[in-house]
Amino acid sequence: MQLTREQALARKSKNPGPLEEIFYSHAGRPANKWAHYLPFYDRAFAPYRGSAVRMLEIGVSKGGSLDLWRKYFGPDAVLFGVDIDPACAGHVDAPSQVRIGSQADPGFLRGVAGEMGGIDIVLDDGSHVASHQRTTFQTLWPLLSPGGLYVIEDMHTAYWPHWEGGLRRPGAAVELGKGLIDDMHAWHHAEDEAWAARDEVGTILIGDSIVAIEKIATRPAPGHVWVGAPRE
Repeated sequence: MQLTREQALARKSKNPGPLEEIFYSHAGRPANKWAHYLPFYDRAFAPYRGSAVRMLEIGVSKGGSLDLWRKYFGPDAVLFGVDIDPACAGHVDAPSQVRIGSQADPGFLRGVAGEMGGIDIVLDDGSHVASHQRTTFQTLWPLLSPGGLYVIEDMHTAYWPHWEGGLRRPGAAVELGKGLIDDMHAWHHAEDEAWAARDEVGTILIGDSIVAIEKIATRPAPGHVWVGAPRE
């Protein structure tokens, strides 16, 4: 649903984070986000702010999103965008970069990741087509640094046939997210992991149409421990 600016501001958090403030004050290249993504990103991306984080955004459009990330993460961030539309090559200001190619091309994606010197955050806001999202995840998750985040936006297309989706359709982005939850819990069941090793999957944040998956270096088998004095 397209919101007016007044409707959007009415949905603004009572205590907005930095990204919300940056977004609603933005006056540069056009950017478009679902309003409820903004507090989600403020929560997920806060640990990386002000660092030399390496972020790859898939889907450049008018370039406003890259400008927002530059304002949010700061001057030391390495920000690359990829898009299939050649016009997007001009929708960027240095030091941010844009590369033209398909997210369904593993060789292209690996080349961009190498040029960046590695990746700490992937944000898939590209075609939203299920097979493209799968190829992108399967290519970039192994290249994501430990402690990094893999984010998929606009997962509602996973329910739409034109985007190779449908309710509980195997391989759609929502099912990928569910599969990663199963992979995280592979310590407790007998099936093989479908998308990622059980000791690589950290916290998973899920909101309406959006998921952020933390990759960790290694997670030991779960275990619990008692604390406190025993009661008599």
